[in-house]
Amino acid sequence: MPHWVRFEHEGRTGFGSLSDGVIAVHEGDLFDGATSTGRQLELAAVQVLTPSVPGKLIALWNNYHELAEKLELSPPAEPLYFFKANTSFIGSGQTIRRPRSYDGRVVYEGELGIVIGKRAASVQEAEAPDYIFGYTCINDVTAIDLLNRDPTFPQWARAKSFDGFGAFGPVIATDLDPLQLSVRTVLNGEERQNYQVRDMIFRPARLVSLLSRDMTLLPGDVIACGTSLGVGSMKQPHNTVEVTIDGIGTLTNIFEQ
Repeated sequence: MPHWVRFEHEGRTGFGSLSDGVIAVHEGDLFDGATSTGRQLELAAVQVLTPSVPGKLIALWNNYHELAEKLELSPPAEPLYFFKANTSFIGSGQTIRRPRSYDGRVVYEGELGIVIGKRAASVQEAEAPDYIFGYTCINDVTAIDLLNRDPTFPQWARAKSFDGFGAFGPVIATDLDPLQLSVRTVLNGEERQNYQVRDMIFRPARLVSLLSRDMTLLPGDVIACGTSLGVGSMKQPHNTVEVTIDGIGTLTNIFEQ
């Protein structure tokens, strides 16, 4: 299955297909007719970037049955979502730093991400897979103590949008059945999350369909599908967080207090 990666090399940004640690460099539009240049680069020789440049990242709340049951929440009638600022986006291998303006708990949330491949507006669920380019790994980092600090206004956007709090990558994997995937999060060498994507309340095709009725989705946009059991704080001065989805890869970031 193809794995697409964006990178920086010798001061230039590029993209290509990744196999066995070697990038086959492409040119053109990743989502519309990319062609091979014939050039190859070793993965170790480049800086990995986010695999797309989203105009928006839409992130789901309460989208897994197991977590909803633990929190004693009813499954929502329609997707519940928020946005993460595009200045929060970082790729695999980059460092997440504690915001200077915040001294509370910071939590990891390992998630599956959907990457949109073509303009989607009011698409039907049966057609929605045609608008999905592929899938990626996400760490939806959250300043959890901000969410309900003001009882009159839950601060989802602020708590989720600090610089570095939107980590995703390292690649976009195509030709996957998302319902066969599982999401595993490891914090400082200890497994904290391991859950099945098929436990989703709103599965990928339905999500794309319903969200496209609310707003137009554009190539490169990302939908973070929500998380399940095992979310927790990053407490050490230096924390390594790995989000692994077999068939996609491992998103690795450091969180520095």
